[in-house]
Amino acid sequence: MHHPAARDGMQNRGASDAVGAGAPSLSEHAEEGPWPMRDEPPVLALTLWPNRSLSPRGFRWFLGLLATGLALPVVPFLGSPVGWVLLPFGVAMFLAVYFAFRRSYADGRLVERLRLWPDLITVERWEPRGDVVRRWHANPVWVQLQLFDNAKVEKYLTLRGNGREIELGAFLSPEERQQLYGELRRALGAVRSGALA
Repeated sequence: MHHPAARDGMQNRGASDAVGAGAPSLSEHAEEGPWPMRDEPPVLALTLWPNRSLSPRGFRWFLGLLATGLALPVVPFLGSPVGWVLLPFGVAMFLAVYFAFRRSYADGRLVERLRLWPDLITVERWEPRGDVVRRWHANPVWVQLQLFDNAKVEKYLTLRGNGREIELGAFLSPEERQQLYGELRRALGAVRSGALA
């Protein structure tokens, strides 16, 4: 993966792809009833979020350069009728880019947290807007982990168990979903064989 991070004893992941096809997502199936709580640490703990390659400081620099670039063609015409025609288009372009980036940063608050114990796997998803947390859990012995190569989304990753199928890491790049699949497959295999009990 191209960006470093730490995970509760493991590694966080992030990328910029967004998908929304295939299996029902966590947001479509919020877990009802009591949420299983554990005191002991999980054998695998992953926190996933979309990658943001442009820092807030870089965003400010970009906006400054954009404003300068949009102002340059208008400056020679200031005070003339041509300047008054060009000015609204430059301002509209600047505001459109600004609000598009703000929306992108707001969507970047999405977080998925996966925890695996010998007898339990949980996924929690914090939606970018509001205080909505979607939850799913199952017994890892019976969980089916699937990576679809021929789906509408490349390397589409799902977990099936406890009567539900959820997508996992939909915002990750195909390469990151492939790596996540390998890591989860190894961890689930170790749990099922009793190596992590």
